[in-house]
Amino acid sequence: MNEKYDLSGKSALITGAAGLLGGQHAIAILQHGGTVVLTDVNQAELKKKAQILSEEFGKNNVFFFLMDVTSEDSINNVLEKLTLAGIHISILINNAAIDPKVGPKETLSESSRLENFSVEQWNKELAVGLTGTFLCSKIFGTAMATSENSGVILNISSDLSIISPDQRLYAKNGLEPHFQPVKPITYCAIKSGITGLTRYLATYWSDNNVRCNSLSPGGVENGQGQDFTNNLITRIPMGRMAHVDEYQAAVQFLCSDASQYMNGQNIVMDGGRSVW
Repeated sequence: MNEKYDLSGKSALITGAAGLLGGQHAIAILQHGGTVVLTDVNQAELKKKAQILSEEFGKNNVFFFLMDVTSEDSINNVLEKLTLAGIHISILINNAAIDPKVGPKETLSESSRLENFSVEQWNKELAVGLTGTFLCSKIFGTAMATSENSGVILNISSDLSIISPDQRLYAKNGLEPHFQPVKPITYCAIKSGITGLTRYLATYWSDNNVRCNSLSPGGVENGQGQDFTNNLITRIPMGRMAHVDEYQAAVQFLCSDASQYMNGQNIVMDGGRSVW
């Protein structure tokens, strides 16, 4: 392994770690010798994921904390616990988000349409995806910037940060247009905001050896309906959705010294969908 990819002695805090990609980000860090601090509001799934990773990589390399990214008090409480335990966070992966799904547990409905979308739902989703990224970056980024060591912030964005969702993908036969589900406006607004936040943070702490980039994944195969999958892959030059583990190498690159001269960039990995 190239020594620039070595994460030994570094601890990465991952938000939304109980989700689909959160565990994959953790594996990416652990594979290269780092320690992970998993955080989420879903205590049961968080504990389960931590146990699985501990069995594979050792319990001394995996920690987990219940943390609400919308609460400054909750985030500060975790930072205090980590400080008392002698754990310095040198990598922050802002991964937490609310993402309406397509598939067996579908959460898209006519209420996702712009004309029906409530300000309460708007505020809830922005609080997690955008405000949560801001708060965690503020608190953990400040701690990185005031330490003697360098730090890395990796924000998980989406290919929908640079393109608009094709709402035809979510259409259902037999429904009138005003009842058709759509990808809600919040998702694009949040992910576009994250790329702007990334650029801001990249310049803000550059003198303190803290750099920030974002990774924009495309759709990940996760039991979506066949009709949806078939329609989506016709829009992807590579002809398929991503496998769940295909972003690990990018995370390893962006969180390690292998990317030490990369700062303020949004890396899009979507099989080429956004170039068509």
